[in-house]
Amino acid sequence: MNTVVIVAFVLGTFWIVQKGIAFRKAVQATHPGLRSLLNVWGIAGLLPPIRSVNGGERWQWHRKYDIYGDAGVDILSYVSALPNAYTNVALADAAAIKEVIGSRQRFPKPVELYTGLLFFGGNIVASEGDLWKKYRKVCGPSFSEPNNRLVWAETVSVMNDLFENVWGGKKEVVFDHALEVFMPIALFVVGAAAFGRRMTWNEKFVPSAPGQLSFKDTLHHVSEGFFVKIFIPKWAARFNKRYSQVHFAYDELQRYMHEMIDARRSAEKKEERHDLLSSLLDANDADEDGNSKLTDQELLANIFIFLLAGHETTAHTLCFAMALLALYPDEQSRVYEAITKAIPDGRDPTIQDLPNLSYVEAVMNETLRMHPPAINVPKVAAEDTILSTTNSAGETVVVPVPAGSGVNLHIIALHHNPKYWEDPHKFDPSRFLGDWPRDAFMPFSGGVRSCLGRRFSELETVVVLTMLLQKYKITIKEEPEFAGETFEQRKARVLKAKVAMTITPLRVPLVFTRRG
Repeated sequence: MNTVVIVAFVLGTFWIVQKGIAFRKAVQATHPGLRSLLNVWGIAGLLPPIRSVNGGERWQWHRKYDIYGDAGVDILSYVSALPNAYTNVALADAAAIKEVIGSRQRFPKPVELYTGLLFFGGNIVASEGDLWKKYRKVCGPSFSEPNNRLVWAETVSVMNDLFENVWGGKKEVVFDHALEVFMPIALFVVGAAAFGRRMTWNEKFVPSAPGQLSFKDTLHHVSEGFFVKIFIPKWAARFNKRYSQVHFAYDELQRYMHEMIDARRSAEKKEERHDLLSSLLDANDADEDGNSKLTDQELLANIFIFLLAGHETTAHTLCFAMALLALYPDEQSRVYEAITKAIPDGRDPTIQDLPNLSYVEAVMNETLRMHPPAINVPKVAAEDTILSTTNSAGETVVVPVPAGSGVNLHIIALHHNPKYWEDPHKFDPSRFLGDWPRDAFMPFSGGVRSCLGRRFSELETVVVLTMLLQKYKITIKEEPEFAGETFEQRKARVLKAKVAMTITPLRVPLVFTRRG
């Protein structure tokens, strides 16, 4: 027994020394910053905060830029010891971020972090190099001006259906959490503009075969159950009704998708359609280069990515925007006045009105600045390289980036960097009127790998904000248990969020009161 203990002690000591040497070597090879036992950019960042273990706090979201301000420099390194010595370099410097996104060979996307998105097959998000170029060639043309007009028209239709057939003549509509309305709005728009399947708020479904889900319910369970699909295997899901339903919904989505693909290809008379699926099929079938054509499974995988990206992120942005406007009634009045000036007769907005809705766009951009969908965008250093920034004294600081290091574009910190944004914690949409620092604004990533669906989301958001504010005043729901709170306490409560696939509002209790 003593021999076993001695051997274990020796091996353990050797392992600790080996890890210590590797950690020290990693520290010496890079720039000063945070040192921790576990990688603060990984799953450990979600654990209860313990100083020197995983950073001491969930600083990526909560501290935003403050950790850079304390250090006096906009590039920091984070070296962790376990499971292996690893270096991450985090950037809140606009010029350095621009260099990274413009140097795809030096800073490729770490696609291994996105393997969870491959359950339908290869797609534009979870790929790099020639494979990404193949997907980009077919997917890019789908986001066209005709699709933009379709997004606008379908969003108007979804909102009118809500006003007329759900809210009706109600003077007041109250939500314990406003995501209850914004999630289905975004779902219905993406269903129509991405899949060409229009859904209504009061839609009834009679299954044509036992055990089928409606397309509406299928999209709902697929988008809501993403983490269930990733982390709960199908064999284990059968023991939980919700988990089982999510897996079934993913099967149903495949069925619907293949039916739609077959129907559109076999139609005797081709309709002129501008939804993303039809545009993908047209671009794929018209491609004369057989090597760049996508299989039906790849088409399904990529349209699924558009669903995933276009549903939750837009719904969250709308929810945060409404929360901010409810918290700041003067700003709400300002944007309402801008809308009534642009559309004085109160009619539905048209896409031709967009140039006159600049203040609505400013509200959207300010919301995305303060609450971007993603906290950071990961890259990896393919070779030993350097990045430069300046410190608080204005001196140039050169940061070594060893090959294999993680390089994180810390978007939430960039968006709160006072070097680019005056009073960055203030909600001030007017900062987006006139000139503003475009290189310091990256809610949809940047460079050639920026989000293809950016305009899709922006147009949808502008229409929803415009139509809601035309007809309703938005306020925070009054609740007795919060009667004595200060404005700052109310703001913190209403805007409280968690970091999931995207930054997610936890509970936004709103009241919509009809104007006039």
